[in-house]
Amino acid sequence: MIMNESINEYLLVIQPNEDLYERIMILKKHFSDNYQCPQALHLKPQITLIKFSQYELAESRFVNRLRNIATANPSFKITLNDFGSLPSHTIYVNIQTTNQLAELTKELKQVQAYIKPDAQHKPHFITEPIISIAYKLLPWQYEKGWLEYSNTHFNASFMVNEILLLKKKEGTNGYKTIERFPLLNQVRKLEQASIF
Repeated sequence: MIMNESINEYLLVIQPNEDLYERIMILKKHFSDNYQCPQALHLKPQITLIKFSQYELAESRFVNRLRNIATANPSFKITLNDFGSLPSHTIYVNIQTTNQLAELTKELKQVQAYIKPDAQHKPHFITEPIISIAYKLLPWQYEKGWLEYSNTHFNASFMVNEILLLKKKEGTNGYKTIERFPLLNQVRKLEQASIF
């Protein structure tokens, strides 16, 4: 690797369908307006599976491996139910169905060697997925917001048909979608090497 090559930051995510995306954005806007929390609008409604950093030169290698894992997996349904919190700083939508997500994350760990450029940049595999409403909250924002959201009901479900790879240059703002990996439930073809 070239020592002065810049490192990119990547997210591998699941995004809800358009209708549900808009419903969650309304919740985030409500939180932003009522609790003086503009950062609630910056994080899109998504479920993060992996957060990692890597050199641009390595991108094609891990993209191909992510594509292979995605195409081997079937579509699945995610059910959302009410809200949860990480005390004092985050309010999120609860993901009720997590078995398929856990299996997918387990399979994605196969790419770990390809998404770790060095000891300082370890990939973070999300084992307890959430959809954030607001994060990095001040104590008063959390307390008042959680009082409201813990007494608010929210139910929805959606089919996961693809996972998205987002990218941005390290130290900059604004991830952009660079790849969409459809979940196709295709059996991987094993290539046999000739022994002769």
